[in-house]
Parts: sequence; C-alpha cells; structure tokens
Amino acid sequence: MRIAIAGAGKVGRAIARELVNNGHDVLLIDREPENARADVVPGATTLLGDTCEIAVLDQADLPTCQVLIAATGDDKVNLVVSLLAKTEYGVPRVVSRVNHPKNEWMFDESWGVDVAVSTPRMLSALVEEAVTVGDLVRLFTFRQGNANLVEITLAASSPVVGSRVGAVQWPVDTALVAIIRDTRVITPSPDDSLEAGDELMFVAAPDQEPALEALLGG
Repeated sequence: MRIAIAGAGKVGRAIARELVNNGHDVLLIDREPENARADVVPGATTLLGDTCEIAVLDQADLPTCQVLIAATGDDKVNLVVSLLAKTEYGVPRVVSRVNHPKNEWMFDESWGVDVAVSTPRMLSALVEEAVTVGDLVRLFTFRQGNANLVEITLAASSPVVGSRVGAVQWPVDTALVAIIRDTRVITPSPDDSLEAGDELMFVAAPDQEPALEALLGG
C-alpha cells in the first residue's frame, strides 16, 4: 500500500518507521530540509515542500496513494491537507492528527477526514481505562461508521459476572470484540464466561453507550 505522510517531524517519522517495517511504500513530505533528508527514515522516500501547495501534492502523486496521514503539529495545516487529499486527489482514506482538543470538532468528513486521532484525548482515555472499574471509557471514534471503541472493566458487583457471553442480551448496534483477562486476549465466543476484572472491548453506536454501561455497571 502506498501511504503519504504530511509532516516528517517526530510523529510523522515514528509512523513512517512502523509502516515501512510492515512492508508499505511510504512517502514523507515536509517543508524543512532537515526533516526531508533522504535518509531520515530508512526505506521511506521523502519530498521537500509545503503540503498546503497544490504543486507539491501534484509532485507527491497523491492519486496513487491509498492513504494520506496529516501528521504535522499545526491543526490548520492538517485540515487543509486532508481536504485537498480527499476532494482534489480522491485519496480513499485520510487520517489526521489533532493537536489541540478544542479543534477536534472540525476534524470530520466535511474537511475530508476519515479518522481523527487526538493525542490528548487518547492519553486521557488510557488513564481512565487504567484506573476505572465499572464505568465505560471511550477509547476511539470511528468517524465513517458512527461508532466508538469503548472499554469497561467488570466490577465484582456487575450483574453479568458469571454469565456466558451468549446469554447476555447486548444492546442493539453493539459488538463485543475482545475480552482481556490477566495477560490473555480472548476472542469471545458464546460459551465464554464473564469474570470480575475482565476488560471488555466493544464497538458500539454512541447512542447505545448508556444502555451498555447500565447493563455492565455494578
């Protein structure tokens, strides 16, 4: 898969290394010569230029990319690049970094963003996930599907503890995708039992989250 990354700072380079290691064709674009060095990420190609300029994006040959990642430290730049990639070049998947939580509401399909990744929100969610028992924690939002990845750690008092997965009447538009128990990740089957301390991962419609928390809380 060919992937263009707008912004070759620390975040962009880290993403590029992972993608190169996974066998993808990665192009890093940055306006700073130091960040656009040919050897900045071994295995990736680089392009020196401003990603908000059409001429630079033409040179990047974005129509051949399956994914564009807007990873700069400037939310305005990330929005402009995302919009251009989607509307002018038809990139199928646009992922954009959100630097400031107050701007998160803008990172949606109207700006060409398929997936918005907010580092502050993710960090706060991970903190909540680590210390919270019995409350639903939203970890990630899937923009296109109008669904969220949510987690809840079952308290001993939860009414579903001791039940089989298949015996629980889950809310509509809700899917249990994983059970994390101690150091194991369990792909749930109808006969698996639910235990106190289990971390349950769901993909759920936002309007079903209150019903899910009511069902599992204790």
